[in-house]
Amino acid sequence: MKTINKAFDAVQFMRQQRDKLSEKLSKMTKEEIIAYFKQVENKTTIKPCA
Repeated sequence: MKTINKAFDAVQFMRQQRDKLSEKLSKMTKEEIIAYFKQVENKTTIKPCA
């Protein structure tokens, strides 16, 4: 089995982002979480292409 050196580790990045979001959401109420995702939804510029 070969070892591959990666410049970008997608799994590690995903875990970091999930942990960051979990920490942020844990301090919010249900209403604040809903408002947060509505705000983020409007800022997202990436559109699905499927």
